[in-house]
Amino acid sequence: MDFLLVTPQARPGVALIQLNRPKELNALNGQLVREIRDALQALDADEAVRVVIITGNERAFAAGADIKEMAGKTAVDMFLDDRFATLEQIRRFRKPLIGAVSGFALGGGCELAMTCDMLVASETAQFGQPEIRLGTMPGAGGTQRLARAVGKAKAMEMVLTGEFISAQEAHRVGLVNRVVPVGQYLEEAFRLAASIAAKSPVAARLAKESINRVFEAHLEEGLHFERKNFYLTFASDDQKEGMAAFVEKRQPEFKGR
Repeated sequence: MDFLLVTPQARPGVALIQLNRPKELNALNGQLVREIRDALQALDADEAVRVVIITGNERAFAAGADIKEMAGKTAVDMFLDDRFATLEQIRRFRKPLIGAVSGFALGGGCELAMTCDMLVASETAQFGQPEIRLGTMPGAGGTQRLARAVGKAKAMEMVLTGEFISAQEAHRVGLVNRVVPVGQYLEEAFRLAASIAAKSPVAARLAKESINRVFEAHLEEGLHFERKNFYLTFASDDQKEGMAAFVEKRQPEFKGR
């Protein structure tokens, strides 16, 4: 794998997946998303693995989708590409999945973090859905899972302003389980994973499935609605301007069309 480091037995019963595009702050391009899916599918089939931790580095868990890869696409391109189908395969991972987050977890990175069952954050972690700054909106669960995690009002504020929240605020509103100093976030994730790995793996899978059922009974409909609206943004001039401005390192000028 080009963009992942995978250690199946980082600790007894605990596998570690590390996103490894440091120059791009672990931006999620199509290949990286597919590599995450493939790694999780392999670990799902490995009976020696009971819990998986996914992390980035101290600067970034994942700073968003790879905008350069998407900037020139049309609504039809996005519909046919359907990388969200890959993210849905990631979401269906059956074993407990812990996100260890430091630095930026933005856009697609925040959405990836929210597919995890639990999150351990360093004090430097920042969470956000800044897609509206680019003339688009979250398309991989950002409107649906964020509202379920932090409530309607906070989700509205984050999605409609594009502003980030700190690790401390994320903990206060229930997005993350715990916040620790930056030098300890991965070790804290391993401690949590070890506690879970010591329990019945069958019971853990069934309990995870049952808890998720509470939140996902109507999630499929919401995700479909969100995805359709996300694709529609690629028919707007604002999306073209927003992503072009990002690539060209300038402020966008949105016209509302």
